[in-house]
Amino acid sequence: MSDAAPRDLSAELDDLRTRCRSFEEYLDARLARLADLDERVRAFLPEESRRERLLRELGELRQAFPAAVAAAAGEAGSGGGKRRPPLVGALVGVKDLFHVEGLPTKAGSHLPPEAFAGSQAEVVNRLRRAGALVLGKTVTTEFAYFSPGPTRNPWNLEHTPGGSSSGSAAAVAAGLTPLALGTQTIGSVTRPAAFCGIVGFKPSLGRIPTDGIVPFSRTMDQVGLFAATVSSVATGAVVVCDNWSPRKPNAKRTLSVGLLEDAYVEQAEESARRAVITAAERIAAAGFGVKRLALFPNIDEINALHLDLIAREFAQLHEQWYAEYGSLYSDKSKELIKKGRAVTEARAEEARRDAESVRPRVQQTMRQAGVSVVLSPASVGEAPAGIEATGSPILNLPWTFFGLPTVTVPCELGPLGLPLGLQIAGYYQNDEHLIGVASAIEAALGPFRPAA
Repeated sequence: MSDAAPRDLSAELDDLRTRCRSFEEYLDARLARLADLDERVRAFLPEESRRERLLRELGELRQAFPAAVAAAAGEAGSGGGKRRPPLVGALVGVKDLFHVEGLPTKAGSHLPPEAFAGSQAEVVNRLRRAGALVLGKTVTTEFAYFSPGPTRNPWNLEHTPGGSSSGSAAAVAAGLTPLALGTQTIGSVTRPAAFCGIVGFKPSLGRIPTDGIVPFSRTMDQVGLFAATVSSVATGAVVVCDNWSPRKPNAKRTLSVGLLEDAYVEQAEESARRAVITAAERIAAAGFGVKRLALFPNIDEINALHLDLIAREFAQLHEQWYAEYGSLYSDKSKELIKKGRAVTEARAEEARRDAESVRPRVQQTMRQAGVSVVLSPASVGEAPAGIEATGSPILNLPWTFFGLPTVTVPCELGPLGLPLGLQIAGYYQNDEHLIGVASAIEAALGPFRPAA
């Protein structure tokens, strides 16, 4: 789509301040773009009274921060006030797993919203306290698994945007919103970010609270962010992550990155592997050290443990819903429940223990190699044709299993002319350093041009 392109968060807020006479004018312009593009992309769930709701929320924001809202919109005589929340004016998309006051939650399913009723998600509370306005709910696959909704990839409408955070990734890629929330239990942030040519950030396990989210796996669910650039993701991370303390890499020290060469990487198609190698060469030319290493020679075992664990927890979490609404579930979700019921608690506990005990060993290998981050393909390949499936998340699984933070940045176009992403993984609970390194890598790779 030639008229779809992601927007950097700071550029979006600059437009609000310098090009619009009022917040209302800005909202109307963005809603007009949504009405035009989302008929094709279908990233957002329909909402009859979206403008009226947003105006009500804007009124509440004006009452809480009058000077800040005036300053954000560039209104004459505004001084900004002493307190200016960092996201005043930002429109965000929220995956339809998160509870949002005033909007129903259906988790991409045919179940009635009353089945999922609950308090607003804490991460949404944080965004709203920071001055953001929820543009709307974004499409998710059913229960964040493999039965997709109607969302299409803005790069090519005949291809999937990935999943399960399909709508959030597509919304950012199409320039409908500069920031969006997603979740990841296998690869539901990283993969759609890669397929849609944008940045995806999956923090360390536990850095963003999962309260108020329809769960998939209590152990493995992780909240993430989508944006056009690493700096935009960092702005959002300051707001939504626990105890965020921005840190920049030491400019006087040569940073080294690890380039994975093991059975894990062999799961990717040749085009995806070659894209990472090419990216590593460009990164090395920018002054980084590049070291080759193996982290996951036993990837088949890791994959099996993770998939068994999340299947069992999915079956347990859905026990009551399935008893009442089983006929409304898709075949894929039914199959997952059947698989999960066959997994023993002993097997699930083995997976939980391994995730905790092996993580230090993975990080020790990274430390011994002297690398700040590790590079790998963000997806098996380009976004597959069709929207009946969302592609394989297998390249994202070990980072989710061990709870390690990742940032995905677009690096080049594949043979089909669709984006390929570079997955950058860091150390547990050292997300701030990862963001800093990812920003430097993004700069080293140079501009990634959207489809013409």
